[in-house]
Amino acid sequence: MKSITVGKFKIAQNYQPYFIAEAGVNHNGKLSLALKMVDAAARIGANAVKFQTFKAAEVTIANNSMAEYQRKNTNKNFTQLELLKKIELKKNFYGPIIEHCKKRKIEFLSTPHGGFGSVDFLRSLHVRAYKFGSGDLNNLPLLSYAAKDNIPIILGTGMSTLEEVRAAIKAIHSSGNKKIVVLHATTNYPCPLHEVNLRAMQTMMRSLPCLVGYSDHTAGIEAALAAFTLGACVIEKHFTLDRGLPGPDHKASATPEELNILIKMIRNTSILLGSSEKKPNKSELPMIRTTRKSIVSTAEIRKGEFFSHSNIGIKRPGTGLPPSDYNKIIGKKSKRNINADVLIRKNWYD
Repeated sequence: MKSITVGKFKIAQNYQPYFIAEAGVNHNGKLSLALKMVDAAARIGANAVKFQTFKAAEVTIANNSMAEYQRKNTNKNFTQLELLKKIELKKNFYGPIIEHCKKRKIEFLSTPHGGFGSVDFLRSLHVRAYKFGSGDLNNLPLLSYAAKDNIPIILGTGMSTLEEVRAAIKAIHSSGNKKIVVLHATTNYPCPLHEVNLRAMQTMMRSLPCLVGYSDHTAGIEAALAAFTLGACVIEKHFTLDRGLPGPDHKASATPEELNILIKMIRNTSILLGSSEKKPNKSELPMIRTTRKSIVSTAEIRKGEFFSHSNIGIKRPGTGLPPSDYNKIIGKKSKRNINADVLIRKNWYD
């Protein structure tokens, strides 16, 4: 699969990156905050804003403990069930959020975090892609179930081996769906730079029969920019309107201002990377005449005199015989008188 489309946006390697602003659960269960996040994502030029779709009881058993980063970022010690109940995106929020996304011309995406029921719900909303988090990479029944809709599957690959990623791709392929982007990721919030391992992303690009992007959980923007430069076709990054808000992900999320800088840098870098073909640019063509060099006379040369290192040299402009002919001309006999400091012509020697 050389490219896929999500709505009007094309996703392909060596192409403008598809940028997902990950709102996740940073709406804190409030519609007003979710709508403001849509506004922020649209304003900074993201292609999509992504939420999470789940009922807490569909995600975890009652006595499952919170992840270490969740305890650290919230300063609380709830169970996962208690935590997730506080940050569910209510069903009656989806209509206003999706309409607002249409108004702001940004793609609505959501992770079906609650399993089969969440896939069914998002299907009823006619979403144009599914994004699965790394926690569902080995949930092969769920992946093959969603793949039957034959819409793009974007899949996080944190905590996984290459063989586990291959198994997930195979499960999606088994349903006849080839529209896959896997995202290299490290499931740590925030992720320290020494755990980013972007060379593993390059291994995935060489080894897997699908598009490859990057989901960034670092505190800065360098990793995402480097990932794009190395070929990531999708960049996903968590953002928040205020790192001081309560919740598990705010502290490890970028601000809209940081995302704005990142998107501008990535898109400018895309322009910088340009074409893979090595040839002069149109703007360089006039420079060839004035900047390159030609073979010239460095002294007066009489008819019948031999060309030598003492009477010819190489100078600008580049409109005469190229320097590559210099050694071919040495030892040739001049057919005419030649003034000093002029371009040598091909018909002036035997």
